Amino acid sequence: MSKEIRFFIQLDENNMPTKLEWEATDADFPGRRECTSLMIRLWDKEEKNTMNIDLWTPEMLVQHMKIHFYHNFLSMADTLQRATGEVVLARMIHDFANEFAQKAGLKKAK
Repeated sequence: MSKEIRFFIQLDENNMPTKLEWEATDADFPGRRECTSLMIRLWDKEEKNTMNIDLWTPEMLVQHMKIHFYHNFLSMADTLQRATGEVVLARMIHDFANEFAQKAGLKKAK
């Protein structure tokens, strides 16, 4: 069974994103949902390289971008551990995420 995720990007005259939306065939909500930042990472099998798509709208607040990065770091740590069993490396990323959160003012130092 095939699933789809679609992204809809409106650009201004300078090709800067003004509106980002997404939908998925198996989402638990109908239709499109708006977002203000989008980060996609693809492993290109032939190039053996990571390809990136990073977009955000002018509505994306700096504080929200910091939170978005923090969540991405935590997600990368969890994915690395699940995919490879590399507990030590995953812990390093998780620790970095927490240090990032403290320095970004998202968490209080312990």
